[in-house]
Amino acid sequence: MIRLTNFSIDAPRWDQNTFLGRLKHFFNITDPRTVLVSERELDRAKALVESCRAGLVPPGTSQEQLFYAKKLYDSAFHPDSGEKMNLIGRMSFQVPGGMAITGFMLQFYRTVPAVVFWQWVNQSFNALVNYTNRNAACPISLTQIGVAYVTATSTALATAIGLNLYTKRAPPLVARWVPFAAVAAANCVNIPMMRQQELINGIVVTDDKDCELGHSRVAAVKGITQVVISRIVMAAPGMVLLPILMERLEKFPFMKRIQVLHAPLQVMLAGGFLLFMVPVACSLFPQRCSLALSSLEPELRASIQAKHGDCVPYVYFNKGL
Repeated sequence: MIRLTNFSIDAPRWDQNTFLGRLKHFFNITDPRTVLVSERELDRAKALVESCRAGLVPPGTSQEQLFYAKKLYDSAFHPDSGEKMNLIGRMSFQVPGGMAITGFMLQFYRTVPAVVFWQWVNQSFNALVNYTNRNAACPISLTQIGVAYVTATSTALATAIGLNLYTKRAPPLVARWVPFAAVAAANCVNIPMMRQQELINGIVVTDDKDCELGHSRVAAVKGITQVVISRIVMAAPGMVLLPILMERLEKFPFMKRIQVLHAPLQVMLAGGFLLFMVPVACSLFPQRCSLALSSLEPELRASIQAKHGDCVPYVYFNKGL
């Protein structure tokens, strides 16, 4: 092993205070190709990252190898706990998983049984993603997970079925937008419910040196709100523009002859949208979120000022994804 100097594996390659810097970062770690990497290679990447943090790396290790190891680490291991995340819940699985579900939701929207089935599949997928990408410093019980899942799924189904019945006499394109309305409504319920412990007990906030200062419910509200907005933006282009495109394409004679291929086509097109929208949506807000000390709860603000005076103008926290 050789000792490293003047290199920090955790220092961002790109400026995380700018949208472009965050976009490059999330294009890197949400790369869907990383879901094909073996468990053994992920474990090797974690070992290399941890040895680099300790200031030691194997002889002959290049900087590019370190960057690639950090890419695999960030894509597969939770930023708070360092534990390996389940495959389906990783942001790098959003494209392959989301494209299939989105494509089928947009294709099979006409009948109530189809709507019920695909909204249930989508909410099951979302619940797993939300749980996987929560702030791991706030544990959640199995009962709370179950309540969040049932509530979000019920919201999605009620929205989808209600709007489906309401749009029977509306133009066909309006009915195609029902899945997006259901997804947006469910996200507004699913994410806060899955992360309810953060709203109840607060989220860990730190100073700029990562020293813990306390728990803030105000910070939790800000972080979860940003995540909800990001998830809706992630789904919007594909679920709003794709129905318009399909509505136009289905009028052509050749499309009428290949109706069996409509669903695979929508899946592929949804994948094209998600390939870009997953990193774009994740980049809308900084992962390490900040909040002015003056915006915190009075008791927490007073506690921080009593210990640190005016040396902590801002607090920081992981908002989740």
